[in-house]
Amino acid sequence: MSVATIHMVRHGEVHNPGEVLYGRLPGFHLSSLGYQMADAIADWFVDRATERGEAPKILVSSPLLRAQETIQPLAEALGLPVRIERRVIEAGNKFEGRSDMSSQLKKPWNWPLVLNPFRPSWGEPYRAQVQRVSSAMFDLRDELLARHGGGEAVVVSHQLPIWVTRLSAERARLWHDPRERECSLTSVTTFHFDPGYHLPRIEYREPNAELTGSAAALPGA
Repeated sequence: MSVATIHMVRHGEVHNPGEVLYGRLPGFHLSSLGYQMADAIADWFVDRATERGEAPKILVSSPLLRAQETIQPLAEALGLPVRIERRVIEAGNKFEGRSDMSSQLKKPWNWPLVLNPFRPSWGEPYRAQVQRVSSAMFDLRDELLARHGGGEAVVVSHQLPIWVTRLSAERARLWHDPRERECSLTSVTTFHFDPGYHLPRIEYREPNAELTGSAAALPGA
């Protein structure tokens, strides 16, 4: 029976010397290490396709530059176009464009933004992120099944939308400690939509673990 598989890939390291929480701001491209990550994750998918005898059929990217740069080497290797999908964009954040977040949180005029960490009050609600990302995945699932009889799609997105969508699929609470997210740079969170099952089967991999160990821990991912 046919299985539709969606690989949600977090983008590579971003060039951000000002340590800005860049969020959805335009113009933030990959660092030199980030480009290495993009090449390496492309190689990983190509090697996987060779072993399996089947390559991904659809490539999708968030509209943000860092995501498009991350998927480009894979698109070139597979000879596939990249679709831009706004539903997998980074979460909205009212601290966007600011730096030195520890200092920002000490300012009284910012306190209303952190009153409700369960929603969260500083940005796009977790539930809204899950709804839009899940909607994009379900459309890809249906297309893979209808047009290809199953297969795989690769989507390059961002840490928080990927993470809360995974939490939702695992029936876990959406509010969380950001330090506990299992979604490193160019990690692959895979959603397998098996026939007859309402919830996807999830796998998590870090093909670039050696490279991500050298990445800067900066905000705005």
